Amino acid sequence: MDKTERSAETLAQELAERLEEIKRIRKENLLLSQNAKRNAELLRSTTELSNKSTQELRKAKRRAETAVKAKSQFLANMSHEIRTPLTAIVGYTDLMLEGEDLPALPQVYVEHLETIRRNGRHLLTILNDILDVSKIEAGRVDAERLPVSLQEIVDDVLGVMRQAASNKGIGFDVSYTGKVPVTIQTDPTRLRQVLMNLIGNAIKFTEQGGVRLAIEFLGSGDGESPMLQFAVADTGVGLSPAACDRIFDAFSQADASTTREFGGTGLGLTICKQLAGILGGDVSVESIEGHGSTFTLTIDAGAVATTCLVDPTVHEAEDVSTEAGPSTATFLDGIKHSGTRGRVLLVEDGPDNRKLISLTLEKGGFEVTCAENGAIGVEMALVASAEAEPFDLILMDMQMPVLDGYGATQKLREAGYTRPIIALTAHAMRGDREKCLEAGCDDFATKPLDRRELMLTLMSHMTKVDQNDQI
Repeated sequence: MDKTERSAETLAQELAERLEEIKRIRKENLLLSQNAKRNAELLRSTTELSNKSTQELRKAKRRAETAVKAKSQFLANMSHEIRTPLTAIVGYTDLMLEGEDLPALPQVYVEHLETIRRNGRHLLTILNDILDVSKIEAGRVDAERLPVSLQEIVDDVLGVMRQAASNKGIGFDVSYTGKVPVTIQTDPTRLRQVLMNLIGNAIKFTEQGGVRLAIEFLGSGDGESPMLQFAVADTGVGLSPAACDRIFDAFSQADASTTREFGGTGLGLTICKQLAGILGGDVSVESIEGHGSTFTLTIDAGAVATTCLVDPTVHEAEDVSTEAGPSTATFLDGIKHSGTRGRVLLVEDGPDNRKLISLTLEKGGFEVTCAENGAIGVEMALVASAEAEPFDLILMDMQMPVLDGYGATQKLREAGYTRPIIALTAHAMRGDREKCLEAGCDDFATKPLDRRELMLTLMSHMTKVDQNDQI
């Protein structure tokens, strides 16, 4: 083969190799193109799916927010609808049981009245339990951190619970293990609530023997908060192991017979468990069926708890007075003769509650004028001010027809009215107090009204009015 033939053969081979390379490149390009197309389709599908998922998540979030809002509104309305008649039921029953004609009534009538009052208050307790659980589940319960006297909190609880135990004919005492803090840092209202619930349960389920509250300061370890322990032991019916496992679940009691025999919602211990967590601790139970139970509450006592420890004795703790103090009638009569006088405008649409509150205020020596809705109340208040005879204080119901208390209060403040306005509301959800204050109210009272607390609130604001008038 000559040189020319070899060159042609080499060239042909190179051309064949290049053709194969071109085919390979085309094949790769085709694959790349197909992959790119698939990737583009996948990207488009992923984007569409992502957008759809985002939209669905937004819709789900809106539905959840709407459901939460609807639930809150329902609970607020339920609170209002139940508390409003309860104010009249409990209030009028109190008036009859404190009236001058009570000794003349047949004993069976007095027992009937006491039954009405007891069951009215029980209904209020159930309502408060339901609202508490709802607020806790919604994350709407915040614990304060205040320096408070441990002894005062224990004495407050003993003052109420010892009488309840005495009424059942069982014992109730308190003991301290070692030294305990003079001052702790906690939410006193929530701590009292948990202790009252645990001790109240112990008394409720104990027919013989007694209940003991044992208090111990656990101190603190390295980097740990000081803890305080309250153990509530009883000699009651006790719990089975299975009941202990579920006793802190919502709407759960030991068994169906417990509900039939003792009543209740089964929410009390759930509330205790959740509030204990908010207080930085926990609640646990140990029990032997037929021999009693011990519920142990621990809370974060705060750094202030380590500054001063004392060694109280059982005797000192048992010296707590359990006298009920003066009756509400005597309390109101004392206010009436204290020299405090004032003109009060009561703006309330419910005729029963309007009459009840008027009677209470009049028994305390106040002159009362009534308005049945916010529009009339605004007119009466402004007319009285224009005639230089202003009302000293306005009690303003917040839920009324024509013009509610929020709107009426805002109109009065916009018109330059500066005298005290106290909100009356049957709502008890978080934010209700703030809503009333934002509308221009100076203070807040929740129905059913505690007549003593209402009068003390009025007195505090009447004192401010008198001081301003003297300036």
